[in-house]
Amino acid sequence: MAQVPQRFFDALAVRTWCGLSLAALGRAREEIDAINVYPVADGDTGTNLYLTVESAVAAVEAVFAAHEVDEAPRDGSEAPRNGAGGPSLADAVGAMAHGALIGARGNSGTILAQLLRGMAQVLAARSDNDHTAGHGLQRALRHAAASARQAVAHPVEGTVLTVASAAAEAADGVGGDCAEVARAAYEGARAALAATPGQLAALERAGVVDAGGQGLVTVLAALVETFTGRSPGPVAAPHARVERAVEGQCAAEEGDGDGPAFEVIYLLEAEDAAVARLRQRLDALGDSLVVVGGDGLWNVHVHVDDAGAAVEAGVEAGRPYRIRITHFGHGDAHTSKAERPPRERAQRAVVAVVPGEGLAALYTEAGATTLLARPGEPPASGELVQAVRRAHAREVVLLPNDAELRHTAAAAAEQARTEGIRVALIPTRSAVQGIAALAVHESERRFDEDVVAMTSAAGATRHAEVTVAERQSWTTAGICQAGDVLGLIDGDVAVIGADVSQVAATVLDRMLSAGGELVTLVLGDEAPQSVADHLEARVREAYLAVDTVVYRGGRQGALLLVGVE
Repeated sequence: MAQVPQRFFDALAVRTWCGLSLAALGRAREEIDAINVYPVADGDTGTNLYLTVESAVAAVEAVFAAHEVDEAPRDGSEAPRNGAGGPSLADAVGAMAHGALIGARGNSGTILAQLLRGMAQVLAARSDNDHTAGHGLQRALRHAAASARQAVAHPVEGTVLTVASAAAEAADGVGGDCAEVARAAYEGARAALAATPGQLAALERAGVVDAGGQGLVTVLAALVETFTGRSPGPVAAPHARVERAVEGQCAAEEGDGDGPAFEVIYLLEAEDAAVARLRQRLDALGDSLVVVGGDGLWNVHVHVDDAGAAVEAGVEAGRPYRIRITHFGHGDAHTSKAERPPRERAQRAVVAVVPGEGLAALYTEAGATTLLARPGEPPASGELVQAVRRAHAREVVLLPNDAELRHTAAAAAEQARTEGIRVALIPTRSAVQGIAALAVHESERRFDEDVVAMTSAAGATRHAEVTVAERQSWTTAGICQAGDVLGLIDGDVAVIGADVSQVAATVLDRMLSAGGELVTLVLGDEAPQSVADHLEARVREAYLAVDTVVYRGGRQGALLLVGVE
């Protein structure tokens, strides 16, 4: 079906482009992974680009959703769609850039995040207008290519940087609307991509084009479709020889055996001056250094032999978090395939999304593979798929532990099934339901029986949380103000108050009024221990047959999670 074309680059065009890019990368992911031989043949460039854009899409959709809520009329009439009530161009491109930044994966994903940020800087500066025509898109592409080069410590020709520069140059050479500019950028990028094997020996040996460059061409094809309503045609460069991808990766492995042992990626909160010093420090430690971002938030990517030193450098510069360290010897370019001993798959595993470090330790101790979801940073479906793969089992029970993750988890489960993994999704809506499910898990049982038992245990557990309102809003319990303490039972606001202990006690009383045998309390970092002590004493005094267990959850967002089963 043809896409309805956009005339100008406005907020709706940003949303459309992001969605089309994600769909296109989803279709091309495996092909791009297959031709990934530079800078290391780790076979994940397509996946990393997909995850980066998926994060950008989530951020853009959140901005649109927030405007729909804010603009909703109080009289019950239908809210206006699009138009003046929607987000501005600056809102949309800002969300796109921020989402890509915090979700960037790998070398190419990090560079793509900077390309999107470079475009956003130009487009958001047009404060006098909520859309731009072809000339604005030209300037955005030009600034994107320049800023991406500046983010890379040692730019190399024949990579995605070359393709981005060619796209910007080609776009500059035309006069016209956004459709003509996008088409020129795509054709220029496609021609540059076809030439990459002649610029990089690793690509020429493997007989493939640059994987990151092909990913960018895929994104630019989606840009063309945004403004024309139709895809411009096949994305692969004329000389891309994907059928030789496996041999090409092996050749890269043989040639790159002396490269750094680790890939280190983290988000960093730091000032510009500290980041400048960090670049120098990391450049001396390793290679493939890319530092993107600004305004106090950065995404750092580097290949090193000393992963600890790379993280320590981040600590000296500011506050690093969402740290990811990948050992290249565990399955990519710096260990030949002949040297990789096959690891036997486990029969069954549990994969759980958890909201805090304390619960992650608890789940891990119980044998689960965990994926940490920090407050305001829900995992993407690709991250869930990777967690399922990491569990390395024939059968996997997936616990999303969040009602908002139901569709994301379902998509991840479906993807894992296409890879031959038997996945059962238990729709847990809270980590306390996941604890109940994990408590009855028995890997020796038949898979279906185990899933039924875990589902039953989760479903029999009522869940609640105590949190603090961030802003004034309408709730099922009335109007709350910013700073009010909220008690939510089974997802709905049931209590509004000023004191954490009082709200928590009221929530617990309402839950136990329907009966219960076990109360589970999970305290966040910002909740005082006195809250748990007060609730435990209340249960002992008023509910003689009920037991209580308390855990420390860490930075879990809510002050307190409560489960009653």
